[in-house]
Amino acid sequence: MESLDDAGVYKLTDDLAIIQTVDFFTPIVDNPYDFGQIAAANALSDVYAMGGKPLTAMNIVCFPAKKLDISVLKDILKGGIDKMMEAGVTLVGGHSIDDAELKYGLSVTGVVDPRNMVTNAGAKAGDKLILTKPLGTGIIGTALKAGKASKELVVRVTKYMTTLNKKASVLMREVGVHACTDITGFGFLGHACQLAENSGVGIKVNSTSVPVFPEVEDFIKRALIPGGLNRNREFYSKNIKFSKQVPDYLRDVLFDPQTSGGLLISITPDKAALLLDKLKKAVIPEAAIVGEIVSKHAGKIIVD
Repeated sequence: MESLDDAGVYKLTDDLAIIQTVDFFTPIVDNPYDFGQIAAANALSDVYAMGGKPLTAMNIVCFPAKKLDISVLKDILKGGIDKMMEAGVTLVGGHSIDDAELKYGLSVTGVVDPRNMVTNAGAKAGDKLILTKPLGTGIIGTALKAGKASKELVVRVTKYMTTLNKKASVLMREVGVHACTDITGFGFLGHACQLAENSGVGIKVNSTSVPVFPEVEDFIKRALIPGGLNRNREFYSKNIKFSKQVPDYLRDVLFDPQTSGGLLISITPDKAALLLDKLKKAVIPEAAIVGEIVSKHAGKIIVD
């Protein structure tokens, strides 16, 4: 709890602990089945970020029964179940209420060996930072709601949001890493700040190396920005220093709240290239080294 880590961990024995997390939200895409998949993948991600294995899940459903046909709920739940099956997770129940606004997500329980658990507090000076998915889903979601995002773009971004972080988690454990967090609601810089502060280190980000959906630059220029982006900027800006050459649109993207984003992994330089190669071979082509851990300015982020 003290480090605002991705999930709660309760130690049962010397070699076994349970991981618990919960997440749910309103639809960010129009297709109910896709929404169910995205919500499930997002909830499962917290367990993967800590190097754990999700085992069971419970549905959380808020459904406006008088406004929407029950077929919509069936499609959402089908998407969630299919994603859980892909993850090897068993649905063991859940809870639903009649609500004016549609929401869906999961409460997830997993397991981890506490001796090998990955947290957001273990980064060490000299480490490289690897990001496994491109940024910009929050901005694109806002463009979708405004009717400005093309069908092709929605399909492409949905593919990333429905992709589990399972493979990336397995590979990082195989190689061995110092720290990890997943990039979700606090945006890239918000979660990077938490990693830096909890590890007692600073971070240098190479902004030109950060993978970004190319369409977001145009959306930002058209003021299609989610409210969460500005809230992230207001809260974390005191810990961020941008170099003059970083364009304004990219500064916005780095604060953009992500849904089912990638993992941000802190790893020694000698292992970084190996992990990056494994990630790319595992069909995670956008994975990139985006920065490094430094001993100076603990808790602060320098973006070049």
